[in-house]
Amino acid sequence: MLHRINLENILFLDIETVPQHELYAELTEEEQGLWEEKTRYLRKDEYSAEEYYERAGIWAEFGKIVCISVGYFSFRHQQRTFRVRSFVGEERRLLMDFVRLVEEHFSRPNHLLCAHNGKEFDFPYLLRRMIINRIAIPQKLQFFGKKPWEVPHLDTLELWKFGDYKHYTSLKLLAYTLGVPSPKDDIDGSEVRDVYYEEGDVDRIAVYCEKDTITVAQLVLRFRNEPLLEEDEILIIGDRN
Repeated sequence: MLHRINLENILFLDIETVPQHELYAELTEEEQGLWEEKTRYLRKDEYSAEEYYERAGIWAEFGKIVCISVGYFSFRHQQRTFRVRSFVGEERRLLMDFVRLVEEHFSRPNHLLCAHNGKEFDFPYLLRRMIINRIAIPQKLQFFGKKPWEVPHLDTLELWKFGDYKHYTSLKLLAYTLGVPSPKDDIDGSEVRDVYYEEGDVDRIAVYCEKDTITVAQLVLRFRNEPLLEEDEILIIGDRN
């Protein structure tokens, strides 16, 4: 089935998220109470609610998106190119830019969106933040009323599970296992919050996000037993906006 999909019909993506506020003390008293209640089971007696707040970016109710990187294949004159671009900055604007891209270029029935663990994280997080920001959800991200096989989303984690739903493999581990070259990362996911709030370096976050997007595309090529992308086949488009 995967071999029948035209690679040009897939939009690959990855998102990076951080807590809505830099410090726990910036939350209102009500927000602190809600955060304490939300994380009580996970924290147990090991962390206070304040100590645990650095992880708030994982939850759409307490986090926000600071970068969306997308990539797509282009085949022209027997030349394969993988084009990558990032949306960074103020959350509502980057979400609207992402929605515009999807609606204008990836809204047809044969188009698909692809991410690693996208069905459990990226896609639900995008939807929740769109609702919070009062942005209409594009058809390609609609789940309501659709059977699982009708949802136009690919998930490289799901492809690797082969029906084993209790199994989880990180993007980094899967890439290593399948021999997908992983460039030396400047940062990892646990450092995104600090880079955003302490350094204010969204470009650095975008570079990291773009690498993950490229790796997701490489995994799909690997699943299809096709040649991996070479460095000269990858094109970063425009300024990060």
